[in-house]
Amino acid sequence: MHSEKRLPQNAKEGLLYGALISTMTVLFMTSYSVILFAGGFNQDIALSILKTLPIMWIIVMIIEPAIFGRLAEALTAKFTKPTDSFNAKILYRILFTVLGMSAAMTFIGDLVANGFHSVIFSNWLTNWPRNFLIVLIAESLVIQPIARFAMVKLHESQNKKALASKITLH
Repeated sequence: MHSEKRLPQNAKEGLLYGALISTMTVLFMTSYSVILFAGGFNQDIALSILKTLPIMWIIVMIIEPAIFGRLAEALTAKFTKPTDSFNAKILYRILFTVLGMSAAMTFIGDLVANGFHSVIFSNWLTNWPRNFLIVLIAESLVIQPIARFAMVKLHESQNKKALASKITLH
């Protein structure tokens, strides 16, 4: 899948791609969770979201590539064939990544927001299915397509620069 123009083709692009996805997902889910928990939106809630975002983003940028991204790649390879379409592979990758990340981040988000408390596990059981479904829809329909579009535009720009440098050399 790495020769696909909609995906990163090296580590630097992979970091950019992951950062785009993580940033959009963290912004969306942190905002959603804080607003849902607070029961509305105001200046204090906005400040709370801004304080929480960097912490959640760092956590996501560490655990996604280190744990859940690798698991998702392995599971996607197990459940797909080399002849399967790009879309099939991407959907499996999204499903497995969101499954793991939503489970972990539902727990971690509650821990970051409220500290360790007596109902953290029952909160997880209540909140995780909702979070999983919301993130799965957001990733599939909005976040991943935006990140893939950014990769296409990056590769088009790189191709134009390479072509322009070949023309100037001749």
